[in-house]
Amino acid sequence: MNKLGIIFPGQGSQYVGMGRDLHGRFEEARHVFEEAGDILHIDMKELCFNGPQVVLDQTVNTQISILTVNVAAYRVYESELGVRPFVMAGHSLGEYSALHAADAISFRDALKLVHARAQHQQEAVPAGAGSMAAVMGISREAIEAICREITATTAGVVEPATYNAPSQFVISGDADAVEEAIRRAKAHGAKRAIMLPISVPCHSSLLDEAARRFEEDMISVTVKDCAVDVISNHDPSLFFSRENTGSHLTKLINSPVRWQETAERMIAMGVDAVIETGPKRVLSGLMKRISDSVRTANIEDGETLKKTREVLNGYKTDYA
Repeated sequence: MNKLGIIFPGQGSQYVGMGRDLHGRFEEARHVFEEAGDILHIDMKELCFNGPQVVLDQTVNTQISILTVNVAAYRVYESELGVRPFVMAGHSLGEYSALHAADAISFRDALKLVHARAQHQQEAVPAGAGSMAAVMGISREAIEAICREITATTAGVVEPATYNAPSQFVISGDADAVEEAIRRAKAHGAKRAIMLPISVPCHSSLLDEAARRFEEDMISVTVKDCAVDVISNHDPSLFFSRENTGSHLTKLINSPVRWQETAERMIAMGVDAVIETGPKRVLSGLMKRISDSVRTANIEDGETLKKTREVLNGYKTDYA
């Protein structure tokens, strides 16, 4: 029996022009852009299609745009291919897309939560005070030790923010502490350690106040049980439920994204093919680093939809 997973990308996958082709080809995608614009009172087509990049990269704009494109891609997937997924997951911000796709939260609530989340993140730390960096080619134990040592012996905070794949991490914290971690990681033999164009120190304790404010936002949101299981990045041993969704989304704001474990949970459940719905193929690449036995495909435009159709040709599922 085949088992299909759907995954949704998060912040960092944005680019000017994302979603334009889907919008031009499919009524389902056009409706999503119109709906998002009406809810937020923002021209989402202008933001996603024309940017410019410096505007699209602003945290609030990035998060609402990726959510919109993710949902547009998924609705096209449902209409054009319609193979029911066995399980879903989203990378950080992508969890809101997954929860909406699983009928746990409305698109309106997902947009409002993401908009509020991004505002809280931006306001938690002064511009330029925080930063994030990607570190590759070093062990988990080494990067954790470097972060602990710097945080314990300096005035700054730096912490692991995402565990993306074997030897592939993102760290987050005070800008000076992150720069020091980069230097030490390189001295420990890291193949690559670079600053990311993100001024918000996501998934670090510097966002404790942002998490507290977001928890209040969740009170007014109606959450249902998921129609399809959605794995939590905060605790990949658990699925989202009506009771725990608010807690998981809140805790992830100031704690690490455990993406490698999330992907491994999918694989342990028997998933043999994964479709990434949204901009770029970042998560598909990570999946290949985690397991080369899982087939991957993505949907971000008409051409990738065609290739995904070919991947799923003859794909048989029976989840009963």
